[in-house]
Amino acid sequence: MKRVRPGWLLALVVAAALCLIRPAAAVAHETRPAVLELRETAPERYDVLWRTPLFEGQRLPFALRFPEDVRQVTPPLLIQWPDWHLESWRVAVPGGLVGKTLYVAGHDATTAGVVVRLFNRDGTEWSAVVTPNHDRLVLGGQTAAGADLADAVQLGVRHILYGPDHLLFVLGLLCLAQTRLMLVKTVTAFTLAHSLTLAAATLGLVVVPVEPVNAVVGLSILFLGPEIVRMRRGQTSLAIRRPYLAAFTFGLLHGLGFAGGLTGLGLSRDALVTMLVGFNLGVEIGQLAFVGVLLAVSASVARLAVGWPHWLGYAPAYLVGSAGAYFTIARTAVLLGV
Repeated sequence: MKRVRPGWLLALVVAAALCLIRPAAAVAHETRPAVLELRETAPERYDVLWRTPLFEGQRLPFALRFPEDVRQVTPPLLIQWPDWHLESWRVAVPGGLVGKTLYVAGHDATTAGVVVRLFNRDGTEWSAVVTPNHDRLVLGGQTAAGADLADAVQLGVRHILYGPDHLLFVLGLLCLAQTRLMLVKTVTAFTLAHSLTLAAATLGLVVVPVEPVNAVVGLSILFLGPEIVRMRRGQTSLAIRRPYLAAFTFGLLHGLGFAGGLTGLGLSRDALVTMLVGFNLGVEIGQLAFVGVLLAVSASVARLAVGWPHWLGYAPAYLVGSAGAYFTIARTAVLLGV
């Protein structure tokens, strides 16, 4: 039997693991945080705006619990947008919300958390992020430019690590990058491209609907499958010779997908910049961690010097291509409302 490069076996294992991630997370593509805005309108009176992301028309299972002394004084107004479910109501809070504890339920491994913003009557603002690792938050009253940078970094890390489509795309690029120099060029091109469009979309310079972007991101993964097969057969193409060009081109689209985790949060300009920097940094940390694990495991497998059937070398290509086809079809169905 012919031997297959250990890296291909590694790609097979990783791709299979990614494809086992629950379909809801995969089709949703971007993991958006819920948003809670608390606006003080009068002494001990607050308007509440609660926005939760939608997946296939259904709300993600976030739930709020205010302290027992918080009393709802108006019935909730319910509005459903294509991407968000909105609820608005007014509460009475003896002594105000500063120092009170808010509880959030419904977190799981794939949710990004809840962005909480508190607007005081004196003009000060306070914001923070309730991450899936915690279920409570003590509301503060001091002025804050935005969510803590560390919280934003954590959101970015979770976004990339629980986004199997992005990781599958990176995996496909690694299969095409045949030298270390080409690998560095390819990863750098992908990073530069998605950073540009992430910033542009988050700051409102580019506005693109989420559903078409998600569908095209799936198509970008599907594109890599046949390219890997061509390379295995000794054929060539522009993507095989210069994978960094494919990484940059499709990276622009992936950046728009990343932006789905930040757009619509309603943050102030300063808060949005803080969130953008931290989020993008978190995405890069998660991406580089993924690449580092791949390279480390690949080097370890190479030391085993195990022979594998020749046909097994094509498995990663078919897994990446099949996953890309699934994402494309499922997201196109969502786009068309099927």
